[in-house]
Amino acid sequence: MSESPYKGKTGLRRVVNACGYSLAGLRAAYACEDAFRQEVWLACLLIPLAFWLEPAGVGRALMAGSVLVVLIVELLNSAIEAAVDRVSLENHRLAKRAKDIGSAAVFVALSQVGLVWACVLLS
Repeated sequence: MSESPYKGKTGLRRVVNACGYSLAGLRAAYACEDAFRQEVWLACLLIPLAFWLEPAGVGRALMAGSVLVVLIVELLNSAIEAAVDRVSLENHRLAKRAKDIGSAAVFVALSQVGLVWACVLLS
């Protein structure tokens, strides 16, 4: 079994490559994924709001962190959807299951934002 030719990179070259791939992924997600774009704008609103509301330091971290978790989960969901679509655009129960589970993960992450914000603001 052969591995990716990119696996041989080490040191600073690997770090530079990884940063480039990460930025390309963020650009692609923002350009191609409506949900990610919406969640980025939501994060641009909520993260500064978390600091403006002035909860305790841990509360700020929880509020901002919960919003960032949504972005992380949405990126993973988008990657799953892209991989499934790459394999086949045909309707298949396993493809639907994979996409539905990814969507459910985003829903749980968004629910967590509401729960964390309510707990911090109402305490």
